[in-house]
Amino acid sequence: MGTDLHDAASRGWLDELRTNLTSEFEAQSTRLTQLTADTGDPAQEHTRAALIAATRQSLEQISGALGRIDAGTYGRCAKCAKQIPGERLQILPHARFCVPCQEKHGSAG
Repeated sequence: MGTDLHDAASRGWLDELRTNLTSEFEAQSTRLTQLTADTGDPAQEHTRAALIAATRQSLEQISGALGRIDAGTYGRCAKCAKQIPGERLQILPHARFCVPCQEKHGSAG
């Protein structure tokens, strides 16, 4: 992927990413519904609570990425506004920060 998210190839990549993220959002939503409805073994409650928290975080990250795509800000660092390298976005599609800002910020994505 090129560095300009506004060229034709990148727009195609963004459309595909939007489709993939939307599918993943739907899958994670279904998972969350199943996890919150499960009244299984009380001994597994801690594990289930951790899975619920991780699923909610995933939904938040996906939703944020979709919102940035729709707003036209996807691929720009939320801190310094520089272009996030395409390689980083391919590995971590919900990335909000470039690597230097991420290291300063200290949290995931």
